[in-house]
Amino acid sequence: MSSNVLRDAHRIVVKVGSSLVTNEGRGLDEAAIEEWSRQLAALVNGEDGVKREVIMVSSGAIAEGMKRLGWSTRPTEVHELQAAAAVGQMGLAQMYETKLRGEGVPSAQVLLTHADLADRERYLNARTTLLTLLQLGVVPVINENDTVVVDEIRFGDNDTLGALVANLVEADALVILTDQRGLYSADPRKNPDARFIDVAQAGNPELEAMAGGAGLSIGTGGMITKILAAKRAAGSGASTVIAWGREKDVLLRLTRGESIGTLLLANTHKMQARKQWIADHLQLRGSVTVDAGAVSKLRDEGKSLLPIGMIAVEGDFSRGEVIAVRDEDGAEIARGLASYASAEARLLCRKSSSEIESLLGYSAGPEMMHRDNMVVAGH
Repeated sequence: MSSNVLRDAHRIVVKVGSSLVTNEGRGLDEAAIEEWSRQLAALVNGEDGVKREVIMVSSGAIAEGMKRLGWSTRPTEVHELQAAAAVGQMGLAQMYETKLRGEGVPSAQVLLTHADLADRERYLNARTTLLTLLQLGVVPVINENDTVVVDEIRFGDNDTLGALVANLVEADALVILTDQRGLYSADPRKNPDARFIDVAQAGNPELEAMAGGAGLSIGTGGMITKILAAKRAAGSGASTVIAWGREKDVLLRLTRGESIGTLLLANTHKMQARKQWIADHLQLRGSVTVDAGAVSKLRDEGKSLLPIGMIAVEGDFSRGEVIAVRDEDGAEIARGLASYASAEARLLCRKSSSEIESLLGYSAGPEMMHRDNMVVAGH
């Protein structure tokens, strides 16, 4: 089963750390980025017969900025780190763009902060943008927006960001490429009896103990941050592989089903995890009442909820919040994420999806609630 996780994955987030991208801080490693870009392009183009969607989360902006500015030692002042990030990000994006374009694959630069993913509106906007890019066959290259963020520079690594992105786009798998072969029971550089771990369950507390505990190593970019990232990614059903980034054809071999590195398995299927999250909402911000035709389409046909089937809107909710769908007797037949806020939903009742843009001035899609974002009662 374990070898099939990456082979069966359609949407993959790949994360590479600073030490790999910059060859231990000496500036961008052009050969390494070219090699990863070749593999990413092969996955996108479906050279093995299966086209995949891939996102690259890449560190390295600060180290590259230091090189370009002629700084031999990493500064401690936040404003200098932010300046280095701003300079280095230009080179980082340019390198990926050049190498991916050379393989015939377009790329896009996306800079995110944890705040972007904590705010529901910005979260949805980021998700929509990334999913659109993937549909277009573009490889998004994501980095933390170190130029405007303080804490993320201090706490270091992009492992957490990789997991958050995996959750954001509901990826099937997260691949963390590092300078270690994978996870060991102890530090192999200090303990010759350290045992290599091929497969484990993501979120197993013993893994954190092996890596030294969250209190000791957090933020150093060590193995503990990768274990915690795998735990976070597993929450949305994504399994994680931790592997050596310079392993030949590592991404291609993983997607062929080879066992490379350490596989940390998620306990739940991604759609189960998402729908469980929706179903577990105890406090709903509102509801929409729908007619009998809409009830039938949701319950019997598994369709999305369109505005034309809506009769009334209750409560005050924002786009992306969990709301109930009720029949004309008031019984809850489903719940899910609202594509439009309550004020907008009231304008859309009994309207065709083709009228959304003229009524609101924009369109977030033809559905009030997409079937992928909905749990139907009794199903």
